[in-house]
Amino acid sequence: MSKKMKAESAAETKSEARGRRLFGTDGIRGTANQFPMTPDIVMKVGQAMGHILTREPGRNAAPKVVIGKDTRISGYMVELALTSGLNSMGVHVQLVGPLPTPGIGFLTRNMRADAGIVISASHNAYMDNGIKIFGFDGYKIPDSMEREIESLVFDADLNSMLAKSQAIGRSKRIDDADGRYIVYAKNAFPLEYTLDGLRIVLDCANGASYKVAPAIFSELGAECIVLGNQPNGFNINDKAGALYPARVAEAVQQYRADVGIAFDGDADRVVMVDDKGNVVNGDHILAVCALHLKSQGRLPKNTVVATQMSNFALDKLMRENGIQVVRTDVGDKYVVEEMRRNGYVLGGEQSGHIIFLEHTTTGDGVIAGLNVLAVMKSTGESLSKLNEKMTDMPQVLVNTRVRRREDLNSIKGYKECIAEIEKKLRGEGRIFVRFSGTEPVIRVLVEGPNRQEISRYAEEIASLLERELS
Repeated sequence: MSKKMKAESAAETKSEARGRRLFGTDGIRGTANQFPMTPDIVMKVGQAMGHILTREPGRNAAPKVVIGKDTRISGYMVELALTSGLNSMGVHVQLVGPLPTPGIGFLTRNMRADAGIVISASHNAYMDNGIKIFGFDGYKIPDSMEREIESLVFDADLNSMLAKSQAIGRSKRIDDADGRYIVYAKNAFPLEYTLDGLRIVLDCANGASYKVAPAIFSELGAECIVLGNQPNGFNINDKAGALYPARVAEAVQQYRADVGIAFDGDADRVVMVDDKGNVVNGDHILAVCALHLKSQGRLPKNTVVATQMSNFALDKLMRENGIQVVRTDVGDKYVVEEMRRNGYVLGGEQSGHIIFLEHTTTGDGVIAGLNVLAVMKSTGESLSKLNEKMTDMPQVLVNTRVRRREDLNSIKGYKECIAEIEKKLRGEGRIFVRFSGTEPVIRVLVEGPNRQEISRYAEEIASLLERELS
């Protein structure tokens, strides 16, 4: 290949990279060793973050960042690249190893760090990885900072911003991070209760919770049957954890357990199983906890926050009990932003990201599970009894791959199609359509009383969009 052809190819690659977004609905995510999760891009993300932190005085004389990860094999590579980028900008790094994502939010505040970073692709398979960033306050950074990082990565000469030789940052490992998170999580469970007498099946998805979750629940007195606690770098989320609750449901029945608790790879989400083997997803967890908090006068403004993906049955049950549901865009970050803005304490997603803002700054599967167990202890009711208060409305989700993104309302025939289907639903269901934040996919969600009808409606919308956007 000639020098000219190489230069043109490099320019095309750079142009393509600039046109892509690094950040999706929950940080940066992609296949390891493919854009954007390549060592060079990851190092630049570290440098960009380091530049932002060193630009203005922070908590510390030299900025300090806590980095944690889950158990996937590429975590070592990403950890080293990030650390190198941060150190080169004069940032000190504290490495805590595998720890749930919410644990990094906690440690960032607890250790008075200037930022926290989690290396994880959450519920994705081992070949993917990602980066989530927390500010000094333990909350995920705002969209404005994400855009600034993107601009620095693609448009700035980061090498011209490097720290002087005597100011290069240092890195060290923190050995007691597990113990700190264990104590922190246990503090979310009422002191007047124990878990004595409860048999719990835990599925840690061979991920970040594989050590801390069994310790937390057993130290509170539960008898724990633990699955998914043998990570090998490749088996994270592999037919295990929150995306595969059938495994936990089977174990609950087999061992006659009182409850099953399944986390995803970074343990920021949870799906539970009741004593009869029924799956209890995020919507049901929200319902159980919201009703209990209201009965105790501990639900500010009698409001719970959910996303556009939550089942319509949640709205119906909450309305019947004098509770308002406020909906946000998909992503627990947006749920948290709404909660902080208006003083709400409970919110979450159907997928299992549940936020108890009095205890945590982001979705925390362990703390959510503990709060449900606290409701069981307080009321004396089994999870199956609590779970039966909400009956889901049939819901169909169709994912369609598309080649480009456009304003949906500008697509020929789209508004007319939606209006016609809404007329057929007669106010007894809803339609929600959105582009994925991480894939070239459009998601079509339709709810209504008749599953066969809503399946047909969802396919009709998806076919129109696939035809017009391909």
